[in-house]
Amino acid sequence: MIRLSTSDASFYQLENSATPLYVGSLSILRAPRAGLSYETLLATVEQRLPMVPRYRQKVREVTMRLARPVWIDDHDFDITYHVRRSALPSPGSDEQLHELIGRLAARPLDKSRPLWEMYLVEGLAKNRLALYTKSHQAVINGMGAAEISHVMAERNRRPPPFGEDIWVPAREPGTTRLLLGAIGDWATRPQAQLRAVRSGVTDLLTNSGQLVDAGRRLVDVARTLARGSAPSSPLNTTVSRNRRFTVARGRLDDYRIIRSRYNCDVNDVVLAVIAGALRNWLLSRGEAAGPTASVRAMAPLPVYVDDTFDSSTRGQAISQVAPFLVDLPVGEGNAVVRLSQIAHATESNPTAGNLVDARTIVTLSGFAPPTLHAMGIRVATSLSPRLFNLLITNAPGAQSDMYIAGAKLLESYAVPPLLNNQVLAISVTSYNGTLYFGINADRDAMSDVDMLPALLAESLDELLESAR
Repeated sequence: MIRLSTSDASFYQLENSATPLYVGSLSILRAPRAGLSYETLLATVEQRLPMVPRYRQKVREVTMRLARPVWIDDHDFDITYHVRRSALPSPGSDEQLHELIGRLAARPLDKSRPLWEMYLVEGLAKNRLALYTKSHQAVINGMGAAEISHVMAERNRRPPPFGEDIWVPAREPGTTRLLLGAIGDWATRPQAQLRAVRSGVTDLLTNSGQLVDAGRRLVDVARTLARGSAPSSPLNTTVSRNRRFTVARGRLDDYRIIRSRYNCDVNDVVLAVIAGALRNWLLSRGEAAGPTASVRAMAPLPVYVDDTFDSSTRGQAISQVAPFLVDLPVGEGNAVVRLSQIAHATESNPTAGNLVDARTIVTLSGFAPPTLHAMGIRVATSLSPRLFNLLITNAPGAQSDMYIAGAKLLESYAVPPLLNNQVLAISVTSYNGTLYFGINADRDAMSDVDMLPALLAESLDELLESAR
């Protein structure tokens, strides 16, 4: 029996039906010659469960919330409840798949069971399959508690055999034991318990202890809070319970050309491309975009925990993602000036000297982007959404073929959640020479979200033309 951390408990308790706090991942797979059966997927997931123990545990609350909830083994764990099968009317189109993902993304997870789901979607055109996973943010709190898609991906079509997993669930604690544990915690750590109880009813912004526990240094949080409220934007309005999901793609080499020409980072180029797309989206709506207009994005950055790690061990030290608020200059008409302003903001960021380079991340075992997106989303969720207009996460992945359950991974998209009063979130994953944009939006407030893929392509072309 392990008590949830302060931040995990807040993620668990403060979500609502309109903004469920999950982390989503969509993988497009090439179906093997023999196909990918549901039974094969089940066996693959079962083999990986020892690597993600939280996926066989559920949350048990303490009476009257006298203490934070606890993780307990699920005695009735049923993998077939969590790994599900779905199908599109063959041959299913990408648009039909995105419609399905939007509907699945809108559904909260069942809190009476381990907090995750996985869907094998069959019937996709061109001999493809889709794998959609959804995990609660309380489950994933760093590289030591990875997202299941991270540990399922392999660099070889036929990975080495896994050892036999003999899992015996621990005895479930009774109400009396939970109360005694809560009383013991109050006696030994009264201030921590008071913060835990208060966090269930107090805005996350006021709980500095919780922010630190979410994986950031207090000084970084203070700098972030000092930015004040975000600019007014049509991106910020009431979020409904319905979603629309769409995707975009771009050649990584195109982004590298721009990076080399203007001596910046690929992440800067990504943010500049998104800024250009948002500018044109606002103009298409007849919104005013004066020369100084901006949209503030939360774009978390992976950082090394300790500067003392040498190059041989640093890759294992990535357990923190730092908040990074950046004002996207949507009022600036010149694409190169937009990029320059964003690059300057990155260089001025206090964590710039401690950022993890993409080459280090891609050497990590498994397929790290799902976990890195999850860590970035946790950072954003731990702050008041009043500080920024939208969430943008960007995670570099392997630049060679990966496989899941023997099926080749063709495309990889994160499906980020919407936060309170934020109707758009974008996650970008680089994999095998391509950038994959996962775009999640409120169905009512952004019915025109399907415009964004074309607007992103236009924004990239504008920068490419200038770079050449």
